[in-house]
Amino acid sequence: MDKGALSYEKYKNGDDQGFYEIVREYFDGLAAYINGIVGDFCRAEELADDTLLKLALKRPNFDGRSSFKTWLFSIGRNIAYDSLRKKSPPPSLSLEETAETEDGPEQAYIKDERNKIIYKALDGLKPEYREVLWLTYFEGMSAEQTAKVLRKSKAAVYTLLNRAKNSLKEKLVEEGFDNEIV
Repeated sequence: MDKGALSYEKYKNGDDQGFYEIVREYFDGLAAYINGIVGDFCRAEELADDTLLKLALKRPNFDGRSSFKTWLFSIGRNIAYDSLRKKSPPPSLSLEETAETEDGPEQAYIKDERNKIIYKALDGLKPEYREVLWLTYFEGMSAEQTAKVLRKSKAAVYTLLNRAKNSLKEKLVEEGFDNEIV
């Protein structure tokens, strides 16, 4: 059992410390991932809160067929897409503006100028490309874990990842960056 699963089991058995461990371990990454879907960091934080609230109140069954992180991010993804279906206001800030103004989890991911350039280019990609790149490279999920979150086959994730990388490379080349970054 992974660390998140152990914490969740503690929480389900009545130890609130388990839930605090989950929040500390996963909230920042979950909010950043959801931001890639909804394009509004404030809304993404609210949806990450909703995801964790669902965990706290409904205590859904974690069956262990995937890692706890994969399972949690799947719940967050579903909540984010449900939110987009219900209402679709324009984002208040672009990913670029959010990265420049927020003191949140994105700052942990954007450590140097190269990452900032790549992050800006991600904003111009199709949402499904952003998702697969984010889960794979920023969250460090395997193709199998990413497939579970995205509800796709492992082969589809490899294809999507390849297309996403090619699209990102094209964006960077369009911006005039040489092969050193690409």
